[in-house]
Amino acid sequence: MALAAATEEVAETPRMKVYKLSELNTDQVEGLRARPRIDFTSIFETVGPIVENIRRRGDVAVKEYTSRFDQVDLESVVVNVADLPDPVLDPEVKAAFDVAYENIKCFHAAQQRNQHLQVETMPGVNCRRVPRAINNVGLYVPGGTAVLPSTTLMLAVPAQIAGCKTVVVATPPRKDGSICPEVLYCAKKSGVKFILKAGGAQAISAMAWGTETCPKVDKVLGPGNQYVTAAKMLLQNSEAMVAIDMPAGPSEVLVIADKLASPVHVAADLLSQAEHGPDSQVVLVAASDEVDIAAIQHEVERQCRDLPRDIIATKALSHSHIVVAKDMAEACEFSNMYAPEHLIVNVEDAEQWLNSLDNAGSIFLGRWTPESVGDYASGTNHVLPTYGYARMYGGVSLNSFVKYITVQSLTADGLQKLGPFVAKMAEVEGLEAHKRAVTFRLCDINASS
Repeated sequence: MALAAATEEVAETPRMKVYKLSELNTDQVEGLRARPRIDFTSIFETVGPIVENIRRRGDVAVKEYTSRFDQVDLESVVVNVADLPDPVLDPEVKAAFDVAYENIKCFHAAQQRNQHLQVETMPGVNCRRVPRAINNVGLYVPGGTAVLPSTTLMLAVPAQIAGCKTVVVATPPRKDGSICPEVLYCAKKSGVKFILKAGGAQAISAMAWGTETCPKVDKVLGPGNQYVTAAKMLLQNSEAMVAIDMPAGPSEVLVIADKLASPVHVAADLLSQAEHGPDSQVVLVAASDEVDIAAIQHEVERQCRDLPRDIIATKALSHSHIVVAKDMAEACEFSNMYAPEHLIVNVEDAEQWLNSLDNAGSIFLGRWTPESVGDYASGTNHVLPTYGYARMYGGVSLNSFVKYITVQSLTADGLQKLGPFVAKMAEVEGLEAHKRAVTFRLCDINASS
């Protein structure tokens, strides 16, 4: 979930272009999966010096960038969460985040059930896989024109369940240098240890390199704008020795709708992602010619005019489109090619199509499942692959905060059964020491029997 700043300009809501798949050739269909272009070459040129400056100058550089980009002069860059008083929240706000916390915790805690694995591959040969938490993690929570305390929960709750020892949340400070109270509330509830009061590439860099006051982390997770993404991509291939969750881009949704889908609901779902940022993209796939596209377009225009972030949504709609498929099978095929971050399946008997959907960050099945529930409180994670990366990445999960160690233990009988095969393979590869590590033991076993 990455948000962009609104501008003062006014523009009419553009009509989303309509394409009928049956009238397009293969190249034209492939072209429909293109996202708004991100010029990473120029972005890397901007971000590279920031990454290097943070490495060399630490907290001083973080303060300078925060003053320049956020117009905030910080006294301290990092605060210990335990030292901060509990924020005072409206009871209804607190209750909403408490429900979200419990549901996110429930879903991610359930993922622990499949972490341990133990198999006897042959008599006397036991293989195991054991989970270990990534000790130090940095969690990026975007700020800007909208605060995202929900992202704090999405990242910190699985880190808490995994047992990460040091959890740092980086988030832009408010204009007075303080931390958004909702973010602080979620951080305290989720066991976060430190808050880095910075955003953008400088925050990612500070966590990756470590500074005088910010602990160095082993992995950085969280959504962000193109500069945040570029910093993550640069740092994972640097001497910082830091991993990232996934590459990501602007937010996106693909909605598959049939003729019975409510135009009001479909339009609201499309706009829920269009309002994220001007580079967001939304796609409607009509499951047949019978879908009332005109009614949906009218609703998009009507609802967009009433949004506080209408300018942002309007820009996103200008590079969004509608695709008409001949049936649900073709709609699913197109969705798999597009590989959306969010996929809403607003059709009759939506469940029957789940097995046909292979590429999506998160799927929302049925008439009563808006994407918003996953963004906030259903329990699934909203930190998801975008820009088509859903073809090879999944979203953040408990596994994102865990590494797995394989363990094997053999009995003497097990080595006698397996050893000769291992020795022969080592011989084929010309690795004599490997062979002897087995054969010397076999000799000792045979001598003692």
